Amino acid sequence: MNPRNPGLPAGRLAAAAALVVMTMISAGALASSPNEQRQEIDQASQQTLQALYAQQPSARRAIDESAGYAVFSDMSTKIFFAGGGGGKGVAVKRESGQQTFMMMVSVSAGLGMGISKSHLVWVFETPEAYENFVNVGVELGADANLQVNPGQGGGLYDGAVEAAPGAWLYQLSDAGLALELTVQGTKYFKDPDLN
Repeated sequence: MNPRNPGLPAGRLAAAAALVVMTMISAGALASSPNEQRQEIDQASQQTLQALYAQQPSARRAIDESAGYAVFSDMSTKIFFAGGGGGKGVAVKRESGQQTFMMMVSVSAGLGMGISKSHLVWVFETPEAYENFVNVGVELGADANLQVNPGQGGGLYDGAVEAAPGAWLYQLSDAGLALELTVQGTKYFKDPDLN
């Protein structure tokens, strides 16, 4: 139960927060045709990659040597003890350049208020890791241990965390590359309207 309002369980607060974010994302999507949405996602993806390369140059080589990668923009909101978020992105198979447009939805707990935006870049070492992400989806549970490798030695995945076997994740905010990822409780899946 919500201690500030005994009649409103925390789960409902989380659902309400996620609904607010998804409504904001959907409102933007309704203003654009599917082709325009794909172009907007592509443009945001390229901007995110350039920002990542500027902050973590080794990420360019990690992506160049990968089986595939995915880039997402995430908008989250937090209301008291619960929050939620969502976003859109694109996964790219490196060998063929084939794109799969995807969505993400998250629910979070903890005290706070406000709206935040971040960008996520997934890098897949193997074709199996890429195909699993695109075709099965990934869900990062609330208990996921997402400790970033802050290495300064030019390692291939410095600044990233291995979020699943063979799948590395970078998180960027307006403040720069995150040293502690805040993407637990997130599910990724294909966008039924853009593929």
